[in-house]
Amino acid sequence: MTLDFANVIGLIGSGLMVVAYAYSNMAKVLNFILFNLLNLVGALLLTYSLTVHFNVASMALEVVWAFIALIGLAKALRKGKAS
Repeated sequence: MTLDFANVIGLIGSGLMVVAYAYSNMAKVLNFILFNLLNLVGALLLTYSLTVHFNVASMALEVVWAFIALIGLAKALRKGKAS
Protein backbone atom coordinates (compact mmCIF):
# COMPACT_ATOMS: atom_id res chain seq x y z
CA MET A 1 0.00 0.00 0.00
CA THR A 2 1.28 3.42 -0.91
CA LEU A 3 0.41 6.29 1.35
CA ASP A 4 -1.09 8.46 -1.37
CA PHE A 5 -3.71 11.19 -0.88
CA ALA A 6 -6.67 8.81 -1.29
CA ASN A 7 -5.32 6.43 1.34
CA VAL A 8 -4.67 9.26 3.80
CA ILE A 9 -8.23 10.51 3.30
CA GLY A 10 -9.54 6.97 3.79
CA LEU A 11 -7.55 6.56 7.00
CA ILE A 12 -8.93 9.84 8.34
CA GLY A 13 -12.45 8.64 7.49
CA SER A 14 -11.84 5.34 9.25
CA GLY A 15 -10.50 7.20 12.25
CA LEU A 16 -13.61 9.38 12.46
CA MET A 17 -15.84 6.32 12.37
CA VAL A 18 -13.81 4.61 15.11
CA VAL A 19 -14.02 7.78 17.22
CA ALA A 20 -17.81 7.82 16.71
CA TYR A 21 -18.07 4.16 17.75
CA ALA A 22 -15.91 4.69 20.84
CA TYR A 23 -17.89 7.82 21.73
CA SER A 24 -21.20 5.95 21.46
CA ASN A 25 -19.92 3.33 23.89
CA MET A 26 -18.34 5.72 26.40
CA ALA A 27 -20.64 8.74 26.53
CA LYS A 28 -23.10 8.99 29.37
CA VAL A 29 -25.42 11.01 27.15
CA LEU A 30 -25.07 10.57 23.42
CA ASN A 31 -25.12 13.67 21.24
CA PHE A 32 -26.82 12.24 18.14
CA ILE A 33 -25.84 15.18 15.97
CA LEU A 34 -22.15 14.70 16.72
CA PHE A 35 -22.37 10.91 16.47
CA ASN A 36 -24.10 10.94 13.08
CA LEU A 37 -21.95 13.77 11.75
CA LEU A 38 -18.75 11.85 12.58
CA ASN A 39 -20.16 8.76 10.88
CA LEU A 40 -21.34 10.69 7.83
CA VAL A 41 -18.06 12.53 7.27
CA GLY A 42 -16.10 9.34 7.89
CA ALA A 43 -18.18 7.39 5.39
CA LEU A 44 -17.90 10.15 2.77
CA LEU A 45 -14.12 10.31 3.16
CA LEU A 46 -13.88 6.55 2.81
CA THR A 47 -16.17 6.68 -0.22
CA TYR A 48 -13.82 9.19 -1.84
CA SER A 49 -10.87 6.92 -1.08
CA LEU A 50 -12.72 4.00 -2.65
CA THR A 51 -13.25 5.91 -5.88
CA VAL A 52 -9.46 5.76 -6.31
CA HIS A 53 -8.83 2.30 -4.82
CA PHE A 54 -12.13 0.57 -5.65
CA ASN A 55 -13.56 -2.35 -3.72
CA VAL A 56 -17.21 -3.12 -4.40
CA ALA A 57 -18.02 -4.57 -0.96
CA SER A 58 -16.45 -1.66 0.89
CA MET A 59 -18.12 0.86 -1.42
CA ALA A 60 -21.54 -0.71 -0.79
CA LEU A 61 -20.94 -0.62 2.96
CA GLU A 62 -19.87 3.03 2.94
CA VAL A 63 -22.80 4.16 0.80
CA VAL A 64 -25.25 2.45 3.16
CA TRP A 65 -23.36 3.76 6.22
CA ALA A 66 -23.50 7.33 4.90
CA PHE A 67 -27.21 6.98 4.09
CA ILE A 68 -28.02 5.76 7.61
CA ALA A 69 -25.90 8.52 9.16
CA LEU A 70 -27.65 11.11 6.99
CA ILE A 71 -31.07 9.88 8.13
CA GLY A 72 -29.92 9.90 11.76
CA LEU A 73 -28.49 13.39 11.41
CA ALA A 74 -31.68 14.72 9.81
CA LYS A 75 -33.76 13.14 12.57
CA ALA A 76 -31.53 14.63 15.30
CA LEU A 77 -31.60 18.07 13.70
CA ARG A 78 -35.39 17.92 13.34
CA LYS A 79 -35.75 17.09 17.01
CA GLY A 80 -33.61 20.11 17.80
CA LYS A 81 -31.78 18.47 20.64
CA ALA A 82 -28.41 16.78 20.83
CA SER A 83 -29.20 14.08 23.38
